[in-house]
Amino acid sequence: MDPTIQNKTSDRLSFNTIYNAIKLSLNGEEQDYTQGSIRKAVFLLAIPMILELSLESVFALVDMFFVSKLGENAIATVGLTESVITIVYSVAIGLSTAATAIVARRIGEKDPVAAAHAGAQSLIIAGVISILASIVGVVFASDILRLMGASETVVKEGAIFTRIMFGGSLGIMLLFLINGIFRGAGNAAMAMKSLWLASIINIILCPILIHFYGLKGAAIATVIGRSSGVLYQCYHLFKGSGILKFHSYNFKPDAIIIKSIIHIGWPATLQFIIASGSWIVLARLVAETGGTTASAGYQIAIRNVVFFILPAWGLSNAAATLVGQNLGAKQIQRAEQSVMLTAKYNAIFMGLVMMLFVFFSEPIIHFFSDTKEVIAFGSEALQIIGMGYIFYGIGMVMTQALNGAGDTRTPTIINFIGFWLFQIPLGYFLAKGLDLKSTGAFMSIPIAETLIAIVAWYFFKKGKWKTIKV
Repeated sequence: MDPTIQNKTSDRLSFNTIYNAIKLSLNGEEQDYTQGSIRKAVFLLAIPMILELSLESVFALVDMFFVSKLGENAIATVGLTESVITIVYSVAIGLSTAATAIVARRIGEKDPVAAAHAGAQSLIIAGVISILASIVGVVFASDILRLMGASETVVKEGAIFTRIMFGGSLGIMLLFLINGIFRGAGNAAMAMKSLWLASIINIILCPILIHFYGLKGAAIATVIGRSSGVLYQCYHLFKGSGILKFHSYNFKPDAIIIKSIIHIGWPATLQFIIASGSWIVLARLVAETGGTTASAGYQIAIRNVVFFILPAWGLSNAAATLVGQNLGAKQIQRAEQSVMLTAKYNAIFMGLVMMLFVFFSEPIIHFFSDTKEVIAFGSEALQIIGMGYIFYGIGMVMTQALNGAGDTRTPTIINFIGFWLFQIPLGYFLAKGLDLKSTGAFMSIPIAETLIAIVAWYFFKKGKWKTIKV
């Protein structure tokens, strides 16, 4: 055969292979990731997971774009509220981590009945916690903003936003948790579709409701969007057309399973509360040392940081599912190889983002605000925080790999030391001790994240996670 024709045929086959793989990854069916090509397994899981969180991050930017038109007080309200509501996110992610680990392990063991039972029990726990979070948020909305250092003007204008957002805690909880169940079963595409639906509805409603109701409209749009995503999830979850089939008897409280979920979930929840709690402290530190203008610039920068961290988090979630399923199938070496390959891909992606933040920070912030001082603070924050992006990517994969194995305690200890015993004291020392103000707070973030990534890598290579039973 002519070499030219042969090369063209090879290219066509390669394109067809890629196209078919993308199509397979998005068709919403559970996959067995315990055999076949590891590279393909990462690819099939990562594509829907990255797309899932990419649109969520797009919404975060769209939301900030429209909210920023309402002024500095509105930006500060959204930023401070979301800094606190990340505690709810942390509980949701913690439960989701436990659900993914247990469901993936049972699927790897070829026991879908036990996987469905564990998923149902996690929903019971989520319902109870959501009710408590909603009551606290609705009743103490104004006090929450004051606790975060907001001015009385911000409290007066923003309390209703905070109240509505906390009132929708059940939507946050179930959206993350059910997606964790789908991911554990290997159906990352279903998790993607539900979050896409939620985000698209948010994006459509946000400018409309902000126009009619102001800042309150942004909160209403978010709650409606998330609730729509949850209804879509529940329809497919209870339809029972895939590996997981939920039945009414699965929801009869099972003390043993609930205890197992809590045993894995509470360190994972604490893990993310520790991380998000440190961001709350830093947000307050920026407000204290730089005022409302610095806080507004920082919140815009953080939205952009989240925009690119969420897709990387999606890739990291692939590592959790691969580890869980392969441990269940007793394929320990395959589990480790999957994590290393995922870490490599994440480091490459985050390295490209780092270059974007370092060299184009000012035009990025300028897109959201025309205020000179806000642009100055925001671009500085984006440049400094962006310096550690490669380490963020590696650290996320290592942490999620440990979580996927059911070893949620090790990342929790790493986070506590890295964030609370290192990042926060360092931030205060740089901001107030050396009088670097908000710049010092910004600098503490990449330094601490780099340390956390190195330590997480060490514990993953040490291999204790290979012996964890769930």
